[in-house]
Amino acid sequence: MTKINTEYITLSQLLKIENFVSSGGEVKMIISSLDILVNGEKENRRGRKLFPNDEIIIEGKKFIITK
Repeated sequence: MTKINTEYITLSQLLKIENFVSSGGEVKMIISSLDILVNGEKENRRGRKLFPNDEIIIEGKKFIITK
């Protein structure tokens, strides 16, 4: 579970928090090559807002956003 203290985080922030990338610039280059599902739908927008209770699967690893 990924805990947030704000209303939402972006997909790029989650990728950095969970160490899939080390910088924001890296997100731009790698996001299209990752297999990402948000609430069961394929996603590749780095600015996608993720809210509490959203389920994200990145390369087979499951993450749930919590407040």
